[in-house]
Amino acid sequence: MPISNRFVVNFTAISLAVGLLSLLAIIGTSVWLGERAQAYFNDAVRLRDTRTAAVELRSAVQSAESSQRGFLISGNEIYLAPFDTAKAEAQTRLRRLKELLAESKSAGPMANRLSEVIAQKFEEMDRIIALKRDFRDADASAMFRTNRGKALMDEANLFLSSTVRGMDEQLTQDMAEQRTNANWLRWDAIIGGFVIILMVGGVTTTLLRYSREISQTRDRLQAFNATLEQRVKERTGELARARDRAEALLAEVNHRVANSLSIVASMVGLQAHAAPDRASKDLLSEVQTRIYAISAVHQRLYSSGDANSVDLSEYLSALLGNIETAMREQGRAATLTHDLEPMRLKTDASVNLGVIVAEWVTNAYKYAYPDRGGEIRVSLKQLPGRRAELTVEDDGVGRGDGAIVKGTGLGTRIVTAMAHTIGAEVDYLSRNPGTAARLAFPWQPA
Repeated sequence: MPISNRFVVNFTAISLAVGLLSLLAIIGTSVWLGERAQAYFNDAVRLRDTRTAAVELRSAVQSAESSQRGFLISGNEIYLAPFDTAKAEAQTRLRRLKELLAESKSAGPMANRLSEVIAQKFEEMDRIIALKRDFRDADASAMFRTNRGKALMDEANLFLSSTVRGMDEQLTQDMAEQRTNANWLRWDAIIGGFVIILMVGGVTTTLLRYSREISQTRDRLQAFNATLEQRVKERTGELARARDRAEALLAEVNHRVANSLSIVASMVGLQAHAAPDRASKDLLSEVQTRIYAISAVHQRLYSSGDANSVDLSEYLSALLGNIETAMREQGRAATLTHDLEPMRLKTDASVNLGVIVAEWVTNAYKYAYPDRGGEIRVSLKQLPGRRAELTVEDDGVGRGDGAIVKGTGLGTRIVTAMAHTIGAEVDYLSRNPGTAARLAFPWQPA
């Protein structure tokens, strides 16, 4: 089962938390055991000093007692040489022992009693030594035989021995606790280290597996992209071929439409020549011009290879040339000039514009100059705001001033309908002389 990114993040966070807690447990335990070890060390030093003070106190008392007995038996002063030193040492060790035992409430009264016993013991030995020096051997011996000194010494030995034994037992107990704490520290470190190693191993394994899956996914994605690029390339080729076929088919359709419209225009022209009266000829000629205006658009679409837009300058130039030729064949003497800016227009709008131009130019030939020659000017230019303007001007009789306007009015209706279709505005301006027909229409670069 693939490892999700969410699982990796959660597992890593949990593992790190567990590992951190284990590390904190190890550190906390180590600090606590370190403090306990320091407390044990201080206690051990105190116990050692207490034991040493007790042992040395006993040794000093025994040394003083041996010195006193030697003098009592021999009467030689040389035996008293260590007595004063042992007595001073005993006093010093007694004070030190009382200081060490002062921390223990239970040992306090016993230390006080020990102090009294030691004082009485030395007081007795001092009296016996004093009697011996005064040559009162009988009194000294009698005091010695009372065994009071031995009783005091036995009591002091009992207290000192119990003190030494208690210190030894406490040291033994502290050492046992130290060993127990050391074992706790060892097991805490082992368990905590094992948990940390386990967590690190788990995280490492998870990350390695996740990295391997990512690498495998990347490889599969690269392979898929490689095949996708090939499929896209093949599909693009198919679409290009389909587009080429569609463009070829559309070009063929435009070509056939243009040919069909040309045939229709030719048939209308033949009908116009065969018409019995002038009015019929003119009417059929107008129809022929309109058909040709539509046919010329399809001809341009076929020849340019662009089925979406038409080059107006080329299209209108050809259309105006054809109209001029047709008008000359009918005996019209006017001349036709044009000034067309290059621009492209959508196909449908171009058809409408061509029909409007054909209507206006044909009307100018027929009605502006009914019995004389003149000039007809066609202009196409771009205006600000993405608009364009088509103008057809003449210097003829004009629309007013007593001139008789001829025609059926169909052309005007056609122009109005075509202009409305492309959203254009139509204006007829009277000139002196002549007329200007103006068409302003929206224009977007094709």
